[in-house]
Amino acid sequence: MEKWHFKAKNNPKEISKKIESALELIKGLVFKMNYDKNNSITFRVRKRILYPWYLFFLNSIVVNGKLLKTKRENETLVEVSFNQHFLWKLVIFTDIFVGFGILIILILQEDFNVFMSIFGTLFFAVGVLLWISIQKKRERNIQEYKTLFSEILKI
Repeated sequence: MEKWHFKAKNNPKEISKKIESALELIKGLVFKMNYDKNNSITFRVRKRILYPWYLFFLNSIVVNGKLLKTKRENETLVEVSFNQHFLWKLVIFTDIFVGFGILIILILQEDFNVFMSIFGTLFFAVGVLLWISIQKKRERNIQEYKTLFSEILKI
């Protein structure tokens, strides 16, 4: 999880309206905003994933944000955190654990099965390669969201 903090010139309600109006125009985004009792506003943004193959092509980062009032008038602290989409975590960890589990079972067995060892190694390798490629893609996706918020809030 990566966090990003910055200060914006305006009160939290005005900033929330600005973010909400800008993100409603973008098709394919899921956007939710909550107004808390203690004068903080939280929001969540992610790309809509309708089909499994969208994971490979779309930005799969979930953005959680919080708008907090500061001591200064007309200033807001914006805290944004970037998380990987749950489906990607599920796919990667399932691949790694299934491959690792097959390899452990092979080690504990008395007779050696070449097909199962290749299958387990392949599963494990695919999981590790997916994890490495997703980490690279994650940085690009986070930069897209940072650019989007910078343009919306003109920071």
